[in-house]
Amino acid sequence: MNYILFDGPFRNNLLPFTYTRPVADIRVGILTIREKWEAYLDSTTTTVTEDYLSDKYPMVEMEENIMINASYLPNLELSEMIKSLEKNQAIFKDEDIIAFFTNEAQDDIDFSTYEALEFNDDIIKIENTWDIFSKNGEAIQEDFNLLTKDRKSKPIPSSNNVIAPENIFIEEGVEIEFATLNASKGPIYIGKNTLVMEGSLLRGPLALCEGSIIKLGARIYGPTTVGPFCKIGGEVNNAVLFAYSNKGHDGFLGNSVLGEWCNLGADTNTSNLKNDYSEVRLWNYKTESFTKTGLQFCGLMMGDHSKCAINTMFNTGTVVGVNANVFGSGFPRNFIPSFSWGGHGGFTTYLTKKAFEVAQAVMSRRNMDFNEQDAAILEHVFEETKKFRRE
Repeated sequence: MNYILFDGPFRNNLLPFTYTRPVADIRVGILTIREKWEAYLDSTTTTVTEDYLSDKYPMVEMEENIMINASYLPNLELSEMIKSLEKNQAIFKDEDIIAFFTNEAQDDIDFSTYEALEFNDDIIKIENTWDIFSKNGEAIQEDFNLLTKDRKSKPIPSSNNVIAPENIFIEEGVEIEFATLNASKGPIYIGKNTLVMEGSLLRGPLALCEGSIIKLGARIYGPTTVGPFCKIGGEVNNAVLFAYSNKGHDGFLGNSVLGEWCNLGADTNTSNLKNDYSEVRLWNYKTESFTKTGLQFCGLMMGDHSKCAINTMFNTGTVVGVNANVFGSGFPRNFIPSFSWGGHGGFTTYLTKKAFEVAQAVMSRRNMDFNEQDAAILEHVFEETKKFRRE
């Protein structure tokens, strides 16, 4: 069977992260949503997404296909139900479509002609940016169970101080000495070829993905995900870093999400609680206004390729778009549009020529190319977000 993940109705609620990727490629827990589905289905997947993303994330359609709403995270029960789908059947959760069977000839889907199957069990759904960190603990536990089933952890070196070792899993190639690992409140997953430097204090739920580094004396407590090839230092609480992003020095990052290729300068601090303890509002790209989150704790949402200078201070509930460069004293405003250059004193437009030069330099340090597909996606984002910049 051919499985295709589609963005679903919540894509715009997940901006700025979905400016540069399909919903399926958001990381929550240990794995991306796509990686979870492919593990449960034992199959590769392709994507239905925005046209400007489709060159990098193409759809492969076959004679018979099952379309899956990527906002839903898989579990065993749902994946088995999806594998059993037949022609003219669709799976719903309340009013939401989760998955449906289609064939190559079907241009328009009329669900009134389908047999509706209801999925009644609990399931994790990612429909807002803040769900990525607020539901991360559940997702880490689900992924930990999936990845470690019937497997044995590499031994934990004896120099470490360990609490609840049965909830700790270490992959091959890990370097970890003289650290404290407390998995009594949730699992700790240490991915392959990672480095945890001496004096680090780690408290689960925590996922450290392949090739990442935790710097000397860092304090990381969960639920936190450090995606592949990231660097982390200082204090981090309930944050998700997708991949290739750095917070390498002292400073606090809490209740936050960073996309790929982000960098926080030394002593950057994010506020995650308002002075009056009131509910946090976040910028909503769809309504072009600030939206209630229902949360008391919410920090920074930062899109791909954005960076900030040393000693940057972010207010509670700040949204930074794609390819922004933030610097200077004082608090910048709590919505910084994509391709903005500046800080508290004001912003100018960060032109794509310069932004792309930086992206190429940053990616080449990781032996990766900034290619024409990447440039085309960011050019589209630059044009689409023009209306938010004061030019």
